[in-house]
Amino acid sequence: IQPSVQEALMEGRPVVALESTIITHGMAYPQNLSMAREVEEIVTTNGAVPATVGILRGRIHVGLTDKELEFLASNKNVVKVSRRDLPFVLSQGLSGGTTVSGTMIAAHKAGIPVFVTGGIGGVHRGGENTLDVSADLTELGRTPVAVVSAGVKSILDIGRTLEYLETQGVCVAAFGESREFPAFFSRQSGFQAPYHVRDEEEAAELIASALELGLSSGVLIAVPCPQEQAASGQVIEEAIQQALSEARSKGITGKELTPFMLQKINELTDGKSLDSNLALIQNNARVGSCIAVALSRIQKARRKKNLPRREDTTPPQPVVIGGINVDFIAKAQNPVILDGGQTNAGRVRRTFGGVGRNLADCLSRLGQNPLLLSAVGIDEHSESILHYCHHMDMSAVLQLEGKSTATYCAVITSAGELSVGLGDMDIHHQITEQYVSQFKENLCQAPLVCIDGNVPLSTIQYVCRLAREHRLAVCYEPTDENKASKPFLSDSWKVLTYISPNLQELRAINRTLGNPLPAGIEYSE
Repeated sequence: IQPSVQEALMEGRPVVALESTIITHGMAYPQNLSMAREVEEIVTTNGAVPATVGILRGRIHVGLTDKELEFLASNKNVVKVSRRDLPFVLSQGLSGGTTVSGTMIAAHKAGIPVFVTGGIGGVHRGGENTLDVSADLTELGRTPVAVVSAGVKSILDIGRTLEYLETQGVCVAAFGESREFPAFFSRQSGFQAPYHVRDEEEAAELIASALELGLSSGVLIAVPCPQEQAASGQVIEEAIQQALSEARSKGITGKELTPFMLQKINELTDGKSLDSNLALIQNNARVGSCIAVALSRIQKARRKKNLPRREDTTPPQPVVIGGINVDFIAKAQNPVILDGGQTNAGRVRRTFGGVGRNLADCLSRLGQNPLLLSAVGIDEHSESILHYCHHMDMSAVLQLEGKSTATYCAVITSAGELSVGLGDMDIHHQITEQYVSQFKENLCQAPLVCIDGNVPLSTIQYVCRLAREHRLAVCYEPTDENKASKPFLSDSWKVLTYISPNLQELRAINRTLGNPLPAGIEYSE
């Protein structure tokens, strides 16, 4: 996942997935490249982050650089990649453009709920005899992504396509004032969509409802081509019949049929179909981006409304006391890191960590719903963290004005060895005994209390006293060599149930207790 896309997803900003088959197989170079750039620009202008999906040398990419877009646009040896093609293309290290089906899979795995395309595939004309049905339809039946398209391509059997989507359990809605289902180049198809949504807000509400239900199926939002660019239905229909006849005579079938048909129809309509194609793709990008922005706003509001309240939580929660960090990991590209103020080439990524947060995250994913006691600032980092941790009970985390959320920066060599680490973690001192004691009732009822070495010594000793009085199970994570010994400076350690030191931390604890180091251990790695 491209860093800008990953960051947007972490922060809960709207992201729009885009396919790449239209680049690799839908238009000629360089028009395909300029179209791809324009569509990404439209998405950005309307407040979302574009994430064009493609396969580059055997790896799925969600979000492409301009150089990667140009590679796909200009390369003749690229594959059209649907669900069935993914394993082979990846295993062979090939490159390709993802279809609606392939893009939906990647978007869902990346956590992107809205995907914009030109038109989806469907049941081919004569499909009742050939069983030529696009994998796009079955993908919509099993992958929970909202697809914004200009209906289905007019070269297909639209009536049977709508019937097939119904069988697959796909919610289909026309966009705008009419239920008329659009036919790609044309605003009319002669068929009605089951539902219609009047604007972006209604579309976003529909998608949010589908996602909240946890259905495994997707949603299709069918957007008509702009009136001023819509091609005449009769002209297109005549071109389709002529192109179909030529395809049959040449024996063109399967995934080669759609690119052939679109190219032939463009020739037969003197480029009018291509003009309509470009206009509808750009319009879909605008509408889809606005839907994604509205959906992001709805989801944020609902997450805030549904934050768990401690008084409603039963049975008793585990309690985790410890640090929350924003980690910046900088990995050098070259084996030797140059000093003296020079810039070293490398990759920098941001992750959310902190030992306490990590423990609470794991317990949450195990279904235990722990209460996290920690502290963050009121800054851009804390906003990102609270969004990223929306699945956790963060209701008790201190948010302190004028304090900085803890950050850690690690510079590592290309081999993965730590070169230097810098930490700004003063805020952990705010996880005080006074703050933690406010949750005494939660602590005394907790089936498990986890505490990390970032916490001040007085807080650790307070928790250990409670554990002794109420026979609590306490897990201590030493965090690092310099902090590991805190409970061992007094008798506090005797109430600990679990401890998870690495060898360096264990040696530090051993030294604190005045025990001799066992022979041979000093050289162990």
